[in-house]
Amino acid sequence: MKSDSLKITFVQTGGTIDKDYPKSQKGWAFEISEPAVRRIIQKLNPSFQYEILSFCKKDSLEITKDDRTRLKVFCSGLDSEKIIITHGTDTLIETASFLSNIDQKTIVLTGAMRPERFSNSDASINVGIAIGAVLSLQSGIYVAMHGLVLPYNQISRDPNSGQFIEQKS
Repeated sequence: MKSDSLKITFVQTGGTIDKDYPKSQKGWAFEISEPAVRRIIQKLNPSFQYEILSFCKKDSLEITKDDRTRLKVFCSGLDSEKIIITHGTDTLIETASFLSNIDQKTIVLTGAMRPERFSNSDASINVGIAIGAVLSLQSGIYVAMHGLVLPYNQISRDPNSGQFIEQKS
């Protein structure tokens, strides 16, 4: 029996993790499709309760301050105290910072450098790390990328490699 106290709410915002091939012919641009988390969770056979909600389906460069404000209200209103937000990597830290004053919830933002649909994607690993983190961390806002889980204000992105790294003081 799955524990109700171990419930995770997954919130899709879009980004590379959710990108899929276009359904039209002769298309080069990717489309943001159904939450990649749905396919990842099916492989896991989780021992926790979960729900998957789609908030928006945008590339992170298209997420606006209004979108972040709505996301903050959305997450604050959820019954779940454990939330994983899948997000595009370009503005993931910016969104995490914007959500930083949400209290009494553990929120982990994660994404992928390559779409989950790709065989060499990091999506499953990042989501798996985010799951372990959200179930074990105290309330706060965290980022789970490239094998790290750090508070939003202790992580940065190397401009040359694109890797998420511990922020240097």
